[in-house]
Amino acid sequence: MSMNRSVKLKPNAADLLIVAAVLLLAALALFRFFPGGARDGAQSAVVSIDGKIVERLPLFQRAQRSYTANGYTLRVSVEDGGVRVAQSDCPTQDCVHTGVISRRGQSIVCLPARLTVTIEGAPDGYDLVVGQGVAE
Repeated sequence: MSMNRSVKLKPNAADLLIVAAVLLLAALALFRFFPGGARDGAQSAVVSIDGKIVERLPLFQRAQRSYTANGYTLRVSVEDGGVRVAQSDCPTQDCVHTGVISRRGQSIVCLPARLTVTIEGAPDGYDLVVGQGVAE
């Protein structure tokens, strides 16, 4: 009984077509799921006073704005894809100490001025909990 030790396989045109299709799909997935080129749905900082939206500031443009609310003045800076309260005359300075925020859902709150800065827009990553099972 004779056994063939190894079979020599040679790629054909159909194999090359499948490889090209997989590479194309991988490239499309890369552009779709990772931020970068397009600015559609880009993130912005939403400034609200007393729960009412005052202004939306795109995070991809540098800007500085001053807001006066409830007797306090705050200076908000947008730079390098993030936003921060650069200066405030409120007593506790919690809004200033919060620092730079840059991810969707993060916020800065100044309670004395009743001013909030919240990041809204396209997601910048994925939050996921895996394996959250309950043992019985």
